Amino acid sequence: MDTIHWTVDKDNDLSKGYPQIAQAAALLAQNETVAFPTETVYGLGANAGSDEAVKKIYEAKGRPGDNPLIVHVADHNQALELVSDIPAYAMKIMSMFWPGALTVILPQKEGKLSSLVTAGLSTVAIRMPDHPIALALIKEAGVPIAAPSANLSGKPSPTEAAHVAMDLDGRIAGIVDGGATGVGVESTVLDCTKSIPVILRPGGVTQEQLEAVIGPVHVDQALSDETQAPKSPGMKYTHYAPNAPLTVVKGTRDFLQKLADEARSEGKKVGILTTSEYKEEFRAEEVLACGSILQLETVASSLYGVLRQFNQNAELDLIYSEAFPEKGVGQAIMNRLMKAAGHRVIEE
Repeated sequence: MDTIHWTVDKDNDLSKGYPQIAQAAALLAQNETVAFPTETVYGLGANAGSDEAVKKIYEAKGRPGDNPLIVHVADHNQALELVSDIPAYAMKIMSMFWPGALTVILPQKEGKLSSLVTAGLSTVAIRMPDHPIALALIKEAGVPIAAPSANLSGKPSPTEAAHVAMDLDGRIAGIVDGGATGVGVESTVLDCTKSIPVILRPGGVTQEQLEAVIGPVHVDQALSDETQAPKSPGMKYTHYAPNAPLTVVKGTRDFLQKLADEARSEGKKVGILTTSEYKEEFRAEEVLACGSILQLETVASSLYGVLRQFNQNAELDLIYSEAFPEKGVGQAIMNRLMKAAGHRVIEE
Protein backbone atom coordinates (compact mmCIF):
# COMPACT_ATOMS: atom_id res chain seq x y z
CA MET A 1 0.00 0.00 0.00
CA ASP A 2 1.26 3.50 -0.88
CA THR A 3 0.64 5.83 2.06
CA ILE A 4 -0.32 9.37 1.06
CA HIS A 5 1.33 12.16 3.07
CA TRP A 6 -0.30 15.57 3.51
CA THR A 7 1.02 18.61 5.38
CA VAL A 8 -1.52 20.93 7.01
CA ASP A 9 -0.79 24.11 8.98
CA LYS A 10 -2.97 23.94 12.09
CA ASP A 11 -2.81 27.73 12.42
CA ASN A 12 -4.66 28.27 9.13
CA ASP A 13 -8.41 28.84 9.09
CA LEU A 14 -9.53 25.29 8.35
CA SER A 15 -13.23 26.20 8.46
CA LYS A 16 -13.01 27.63 4.93
CA GLY A 17 -12.01 24.31 3.43
CA TYR A 18 -8.61 22.78 2.96
CA PRO A 19 -7.93 20.39 0.06
CA GLN A 20 -5.68 18.09 2.11
CA ILE A 21 -8.39 17.75 4.79
CA ALA A 22 -11.00 17.01 2.11
CA GLN A 23 -8.80 14.31 0.55
CA ALA A 24 -8.07 12.65 3.89
CA ALA A 25 -11.76 12.82 4.89
CA ALA A 26 -12.75 11.21 1.58
CA LEU A 27 -10.51 8.24 2.36
CA LEU A 28 -12.11 7.91 5.81
CA ALA A 29 -15.55 7.96 4.18
CA GLN A 30 -14.33 5.11 1.94
CA ASN A 31 -13.52 3.06 5.06
CA GLU A 32 -9.75 3.58 4.81
CA THR A 33 -7.38 4.41 7.68
CA VAL A 34 -5.79 7.85 8.10
CA ALA A 35 -3.41 9.07 10.81
CA PHE A 36 -3.93 12.60 12.10
CA PRO A 37 -2.71 14.85 14.93
CA THR A 38 -4.58 15.55 18.14
CA GLU A 39 -3.44 17.64 21.11
CA THR A 40 -2.28 14.47 22.89
CA VAL A 41 -0.71 12.08 20.34
CA TYR A 42 -1.29 11.17 16.68
CA GLY A 43 -4.34 8.94 16.19
CA LEU A 44 -5.03 6.28 13.57
CA GLY A 45 -8.56 6.99 12.42
CA ALA A 46 -11.29 5.00 10.69
CA ASN A 47 -15.08 5.16 10.37
CA ALA A 48 -16.36 3.98 13.77
CA GLY A 49 -19.57 2.66 12.24
CA SER A 50 -17.91 0.27 9.80
CA ASP A 51 -16.59 -3.20 10.64
CA GLU A 52 -14.51 -3.10 7.47
CA ALA A 53 -12.85 0.17 8.43
CA VAL A 54 -12.24 -0.66 12.09
CA LYS A 55 -10.75 -4.03 11.19
CA LYS A 56 -8.08 -2.15 9.22
CA ILE A 57 -7.00 -0.32 12.41
CA TYR A 58 -6.40 -3.58 14.24
CA GLU A 59 -4.56 -5.07 11.24
CA ALA A 60 -2.31 -2.03 10.72
CA LYS A 61 -1.34 -1.78 14.39
CA GLY A 62 -1.23 -5.49 15.19
CA ARG A 63 -3.59 -4.61 18.04
CA PRO A 64 -5.41 -7.30 20.08
CA GLY A 65 -9.13 -7.42 19.32
CA ASP A 66 -10.19 -7.28 22.98
CA ASN A 67 -8.70 -3.81 23.42
CA PRO A 68 -11.50 -1.24 22.84
CA LEU A 69 -11.02 1.96 20.83
CA ILE A 70 -11.82 5.60 21.60
CA VAL A 71 -14.38 7.25 19.32
CA HIS A 72 -13.55 10.84 18.39
CA VAL A 73 -16.33 13.34 17.65
CA ALA A 74 -16.44 16.88 16.30
CA ASP A 75 -19.12 18.23 18.64
CA HIS A 76 -21.38 17.38 21.57
CA ASN A 77 -24.34 16.49 19.35
CA GLN A 78 -22.32 13.82 17.56
CA ALA A 79 -21.48 12.32 20.95
CA LEU A 80 -25.11 12.36 22.11
CA GLU A 81 -26.10 10.30 19.06
CA LEU A 82 -23.84 7.46 20.23
CA VAL A 83 -24.94 7.02 23.85
CA SER A 84 -28.13 5.94 25.60
CA ASP A 85 -27.66 7.74 28.91
CA ILE A 86 -25.51 10.55 30.30
CA PRO A 87 -25.41 11.36 34.04
CA ALA A 88 -25.49 15.03 35.03
CA TYR A 89 -21.88 15.02 36.24
CA ALA A 90 -20.72 13.66 32.86
CA MET A 91 -22.49 16.49 31.04
CA LYS A 92 -20.80 18.94 33.40
CA ILE A 93 -17.26 17.70 32.74
CA MET A 94 -17.89 17.36 29.01
CA SER A 95 -18.90 21.02 28.97
CA MET A 96 -15.85 21.96 31.03
CA PHE A 97 -13.11 19.84 29.43
CA TRP A 98 -14.28 19.32 25.83
CA PRO A 99 -12.66 19.79 23.48
CA GLY A 100 -9.73 18.37 25.40
CA ALA A 101 -7.77 15.42 26.73
CA LEU A 102 -10.71 13.71 28.46
CA THR A 103 -12.42 10.52 27.32
CA VAL A 104 -15.74 9.55 28.92
CA ILE A 105 -17.11 6.01 29.04
CA LEU A 106 -20.89 5.85 28.71
CA PRO A 107 -23.56 3.26 27.78
CA GLN A 108 -23.62 2.96 24.00
CA LYS A 109 -26.72 3.30 21.85
CA GLU A 110 -27.32 0.09 19.95
CA GLY A 111 -26.72 0.00 16.21
CA LYS A 112 -24.58 3.13 15.98
CA LEU A 113 -21.07 1.67 16.16
CA SER A 114 -19.13 -1.32 14.96
CA SER A 115 -18.91 -3.95 17.71
CA LEU A 116 -15.16 -4.04 16.97
CA VAL A 117 -14.87 -0.51 18.40
CA THR A 118 -16.22 -1.51 21.81
CA ALA A 119 -14.64 -5.00 21.88
CA GLY A 120 -18.09 -6.40 22.63
CA LEU A 121 -18.71 -4.18 25.67
CA SER A 122 -22.03 -2.39 26.29
CA THR A 123 -20.18 0.91 26.77
CA VAL A 124 -18.29 3.26 24.46
CA ALA A 125 -15.34 5.59 25.10
CA ILE A 126 -15.80 9.03 23.49
CA ARG A 127 -13.82 12.25 23.34
CA MET A 128 -13.70 15.54 21.43
CA PRO A 129 -10.06 16.36 20.61
CA ASP A 130 -8.75 19.88 21.12
CA HIS A 131 -6.95 20.17 17.80
CA PRO A 132 -8.18 22.13 14.77
CA ILE A 133 -7.00 19.52 12.24
CA ALA A 134 -8.65 16.64 14.07
CA LEU A 135 -11.94 18.52 14.45
CA ALA A 136 -11.94 19.66 10.82
CA LEU A 137 -11.20 16.14 9.60
CA ILE A 138 -13.97 14.51 11.67
CA LYS A 139 -16.47 17.17 10.61
CA GLU A 140 -15.52 16.80 6.94
CA ALA A 141 -15.74 13.00 7.08
CA GLY A 142 -19.26 13.27 8.52
CA VAL A 143 -18.88 10.19 10.74
CA PRO A 144 -17.48 9.53 14.23
CA ILE A 145 -13.87 8.36 14.00
CA ALA A 146 -12.43 5.47 15.99
CA ALA A 147 -8.78 6.28 16.65
CA PRO A 148 -6.18 4.64 18.89
CA SER A 149 -2.62 5.98 18.85
CA ALA A 150 -1.02 5.71 15.40
CA ASN A 151 1.81 3.30 16.20
CA LEU A 152 2.51 -0.41 16.10
CA SER A 153 0.86 -2.01 19.12
CA GLY A 154 3.14 -1.99 22.17
CA LYS A 155 5.48 0.71 20.84
CA PRO A 156 5.73 4.32 22.08
CA SER A 157 2.86 6.51 20.95
CA PRO A 158 3.67 9.02 18.17
CA THR A 159 3.95 12.73 18.93
CA GLU A 160 5.18 13.63 15.43
CA ALA A 161 4.14 12.52 11.93
CA ALA A 162 7.64 11.08 11.45
CA HIS A 163 6.96 8.66 14.33
CA VAL A 164 3.79 7.50 12.56
CA ALA A 165 5.63 6.97 9.28
CA MET A 166 8.34 4.99 11.09
CA ASP A 167 5.74 2.45 12.25
CA LEU A 168 2.91 2.53 9.74
CA ASP A 169 4.14 3.79 6.35
CA GLY A 170 2.85 1.32 3.78
CA ARG A 171 0.30 -0.10 6.24
CA ILE A 172 -2.29 2.73 6.17
CA ALA A 173 -3.88 4.92 3.51
CA GLY A 174 -2.69 8.34 4.67
CA ILE A 175 -0.88 10.50 7.22
CA VAL A 176 -1.85 14.12 7.93
CA ASP A 177 1.23 15.96 9.21
CA GLY A 178 0.13 18.79 11.49
CA GLY A 179 3.40 19.20 13.38
CA ALA A 180 4.26 18.09 16.89
CA THR A 181 1.48 17.40 19.40
CA GLY A 182 1.25 19.30 22.68
CA VAL A 183 0.23 17.27 25.74
CA GLY A 184 2.31 14.24 24.73
CA VAL A 185 0.40 11.62 26.76
CA GLU A 186 -3.03 10.31 25.86
CA SER A 187 -6.35 11.46 27.27
CA THR A 188 -7.63 10.66 30.73
CA VAL A 189 -10.25 7.90 30.50
CA LEU A 190 -13.13 8.31 32.97
CA ASP A 191 -15.78 5.66 33.58
CA CYS A 192 -19.05 7.59 33.87
CA THR A 193 -21.32 4.56 34.28
CA LYS A 194 -21.08 4.69 38.09
CA SER A 195 -22.49 7.09 40.68
CA ILE A 196 -18.93 8.21 41.45
CA PRO A 197 -16.77 8.33 38.31
CA VAL A 198 -13.59 6.24 38.12
CA ILE A 199 -10.35 7.08 36.32
CA LEU A 200 -9.41 4.00 34.28
CA ARG A 201 -6.42 5.64 32.62
CA PRO A 202 -4.72 8.81 33.91
CA GLY A 203 -3.90 11.34 31.24
CA GLY A 204 -3.96 14.98 30.19
CA VAL A 205 -6.80 16.01 32.54
CA THR A 206 -5.80 15.30 36.14
CA GLN A 207 -7.80 13.86 39.02
CA GLU A 208 -7.41 17.18 40.83
CA GLN A 209 -8.90 19.09 37.88
CA LEU A 210 -11.88 16.76 37.68
CA GLU A 211 -12.56 16.86 41.42
CA ALA A 212 -12.52 20.66 41.37
CA VAL A 213 -15.54 20.51 39.05
CA ILE A 214 -17.61 17.49 40.16
CA GLY A 215 -16.30 16.43 43.58
CA PRO A 216 -14.92 12.97 44.44
CA VAL A 217 -13.36 10.93 41.62
CA HIS A 218 -11.99 7.45 42.26
CA VAL A 219 -8.93 5.90 40.63
CA ASP A 220 -9.20 2.30 39.48
CA GLN A 221 -6.91 0.16 41.64
CA ALA A 222 -6.93 -2.64 39.06
CA LEU A 223 -5.00 -0.76 36.38
CA SER A 224 -2.28 -3.43 36.41
CA ASP A 225 -4.62 -6.45 36.62
CA GLU A 226 -4.11 -8.09 33.22
CA THR A 227 -6.70 -10.83 33.91
CA GLN A 228 -9.64 -8.45 33.52
CA ALA A 229 -11.29 -7.58 30.20
CA PRO A 230 -10.20 -3.97 29.58
CA LYS A 231 -12.98 -1.37 29.90
CA SER A 232 -10.62 1.27 28.55
CA PRO A 233 -7.95 1.59 25.88
CA GLY A 234 -4.50 1.32 27.43
CA MET A 235 -5.56 -0.95 30.29
CA LYS A 236 -4.14 -4.17 28.92
CA TYR A 237 -0.82 -5.45 27.52
CA THR A 238 2.60 -3.83 27.58
CA HIS A 239 2.46 -0.41 25.95
CA TYR A 240 4.86 2.31 24.90
CA ALA A 241 7.92 0.03 25.17
CA PRO A 242 11.30 0.94 23.64
CA ASN A 243 13.31 -1.87 22.05
CA ALA A 244 15.67 -2.34 25.02
CA PRO A 245 14.07 -3.57 28.28
CA LEU A 246 13.09 -0.65 30.52
CA THR A 247 13.11 -0.71 34.33
CA VAL A 248 11.75 2.04 36.59
CA VAL A 249 14.02 2.79 39.54
CA LYS A 250 12.43 4.11 42.73
CA GLY A 251 15.25 5.47 44.85
CA THR A 252 18.03 8.04 44.89
CA ARG A 253 20.01 9.00 41.81
CA ASP A 254 23.10 7.49 43.48
CA PHE A 255 21.22 4.17 43.67
CA LEU A 256 20.27 4.38 39.98
CA GLN A 257 23.88 5.12 39.04
CA LYS A 258 25.04 2.15 41.12
CA LEU A 259 22.67 -0.13 39.17
CA ALA A 260 23.99 1.27 35.89
CA ASP A 261 27.61 0.81 36.99
CA GLU A 262 26.95 -2.82 37.95
CA ALA A 263 25.37 -3.55 34.57
CA ARG A 264 28.19 -1.83 32.71
CA SER A 265 30.79 -3.81 34.68
CA GLU A 266 29.15 -6.92 33.21
CA GLY A 267 29.70 -5.56 29.71
CA LYS A 268 26.13 -4.29 29.20
CA LYS A 269 25.35 -1.03 27.43
CA VAL A 270 22.99 1.10 29.52
CA GLY A 271 20.56 3.91 28.81
CA ILE A 272 19.24 6.27 31.50
CA LEU A 273 16.07 8.38 31.35
CA THR A 274 16.25 11.43 33.61
CA THR A 275 15.41 15.14 33.48
CA SER A 276 17.37 18.16 32.29
CA GLU A 277 18.39 19.08 35.84
CA TYR A 278 20.28 15.81 36.39
CA LYS A 279 21.42 14.68 32.94
CA GLU A 280 25.05 15.62 33.58
CA GLU A 281 25.14 13.68 36.86
CA PHE A 282 24.77 10.26 35.23
CA ARG A 283 27.32 8.06 33.46
CA ALA A 284 26.05 5.59 30.85
CA GLU A 285 26.21 4.88 27.13
CA GLU A 286 23.04 6.93 26.54
CA VAL A 287 21.64 9.51 28.99
CA LEU A 288 18.54 11.33 27.77
CA ALA A 289 16.73 14.23 29.42
CA CYS A 290 12.93 14.04 29.43
CA GLY A 291 11.76 17.54 30.28
CA SER A 292 12.17 19.25 33.65
CA ILE A 293 11.36 17.80 37.07
CA LEU A 294 10.10 21.29 37.99
CA GLN A 295 7.52 21.17 35.17
CA LEU A 296 6.05 17.69 34.84
CA GLU A 297 4.05 18.84 31.81
CA THR A 298 7.36 18.99 29.91
CA VAL A 299 8.15 15.43 30.98
CA ALA A 300 4.75 14.30 29.68
CA SER A 301 5.17 16.05 26.33
CA SER A 302 8.70 14.63 25.85
CA LEU A 303 8.20 11.08 27.13
CA TYR A 304 7.28 9.17 23.96
CA GLY A 305 9.82 11.03 21.86
CA VAL A 306 12.57 10.13 24.34
CA LEU A 307 11.51 6.46 24.45
CA ARG A 308 11.73 6.39 20.65
CA GLN A 309 15.10 8.18 20.78
CA PHE A 310 16.54 5.30 22.80
CA ASN A 311 15.71 3.04 19.83
CA GLN A 312 18.24 4.94 17.71
CA ASN A 313 20.99 3.30 19.77
CA ALA A 314 20.62 -0.34 18.72
CA GLU A 315 23.45 -1.41 21.03
CA LEU A 316 21.61 -0.67 24.28
CA ASP A 317 21.01 -3.76 26.42
CA LEU A 318 18.78 -2.11 29.01
CA ILE A 319 17.34 1.22 30.12
CA TYR A 320 16.85 2.58 33.64
CA SER A 321 14.35 5.38 34.24
CA GLU A 322 13.96 7.64 37.21
CA ALA A 323 10.53 7.57 38.86
CA PHE A 324 8.37 10.71 39.02
CA PRO A 325 5.99 12.17 41.64
CA GLU A 326 2.50 10.70 41.12
CA LYS A 327 0.66 13.99 41.52
CA GLY A 328 -1.19 15.83 38.77
CA VAL A 329 0.08 14.79 35.33
CA GLY A 330 2.79 12.76 37.12
CA GLN A 331 0.10 10.10 37.62
CA ALA A 332 -0.16 9.71 33.82
CA ILE A 333 3.63 9.78 33.36
CA MET A 334 4.16 6.95 35.84
CA ASN A 335 1.27 4.97 34.36
CA ARG A 336 2.94 5.11 30.91
CA LEU A 337 6.42 4.37 32.28
CA MET A 338 5.17 1.35 34.20
CA LYS A 339 3.42 0.08 31.07
CA ALA A 340 6.57 0.64 29.02
CA ALA A 341 8.57 -1.26 31.62
CA GLY A 342 6.11 -4.16 31.79
CA HIS A 343 5.84 -3.22 35.49
CA ARG A 344 9.53 -3.93 36.12
CA VAL A 345 10.56 -1.87 39.16
CA ILE A 346 13.65 -1.81 41.35
CA GLU A 347 13.27 -0.12 44.73
CA GLU A 348 16.16 1.04 46.88
